[in-house]
Amino acid sequence: MTLIPAAALLLDAALGEPRWLWHRLPHPAVLMGRCVGALDATLNQGRARRLRGVGAVVLLVVGAATVGWVLQQAGWLIEWLAAAILMAQRSLVDHVSAVARGLRRSPAEGRNAVAMIVSRDTAGMSAPQVARSAIESASENLSDGVVAPLFWLILCGLPGLMVYKMVNTADSMIGYRTPRHEAFGWAAARLDDVLNLAPARLTALLIAALTGGLSRWPEIAADARRHRSPNAGWPEAAMARALDVALAGPRSYDGQMRDFPFVHPTGRHGIGAAEIDGAVAILWRVWAALLAIALAVAPLGALPFTG
Repeated sequence: MTLIPAAALLLDAALGEPRWLWHRLPHPAVLMGRCVGALDATLNQGRARRLRGVGAVVLLVVGAATVGWVLQQAGWLIEWLAAAILMAQRSLVDHVSAVARGLRRSPAEGRNAVAMIVSRDTAGMSAPQVARSAIESASENLSDGVVAPLFWLILCGLPGLMVYKMVNTADSMIGYRTPRHEAFGWAAARLDDVLNLAPARLTALLIAALTGGLSRWPEIAADARRHRSPNAGWPEAAMARALDVALAGPRSYDGQMRDFPFVHPTGRHGIGAAEIDGAVAILWRVWAALLAIALAVAPLGALPFTG
């Protein structure tokens, strides 16, 4: 493994996701999504849907681990490129920054930009709601798209990274509690929760440590435990206190308003593009800390299960 994680962070930060490449070739995340979709269409029917969902996740995990192992055997260059492609720092920064730019022009442009990165209804959002949504997305995707992939890459090599991304993709597609997926998607959602337990808390710890907020860890933990997700609340609560803003709160999904509580309710509510910029700056500070961690563990060589 050695320098592969650090090199992957650097390449992703430099190039992100080049449009010229992914307009010509399917992105690995797209291929993973096709695998999940095929199993959903084939197995999510009839009786014992939860058991069928468990079987689907087993197939996805074995397949992802096998592909990761094969790519790892192809040499350091292929391993490096594959790992970099599955990191999301640059694309996350680009998408979140686009919301700030749009919001500076008009609330409507801000809403259009944030609609690219959140699943909630955006048509009726005010400027502060747009900003909150962008910052929440930045926080959660920092964990899911950067910290967790690096965590599993360092711990288990490219197979571990591939498995994490496959499970995370499955959760995003079938992990919702809808009539169609509540049973079939149960295994994907629960395994995604397990794989994100440590990375989500590590993300919160890094945000707090890098912004002088470690003294507020009990408050961060209390807010995180009240969140509807066992993991997403950790980076969100840490980011809210780092910026002294109130996040979450009521929002609409599919035309139905949900009365979610605010995270750090005493923080500022009237926020905008400047606070989004502050979140982006924190994304880069955490990225720099991750790079330092990756370089620090490089001399240890291959960790258990990395091959």
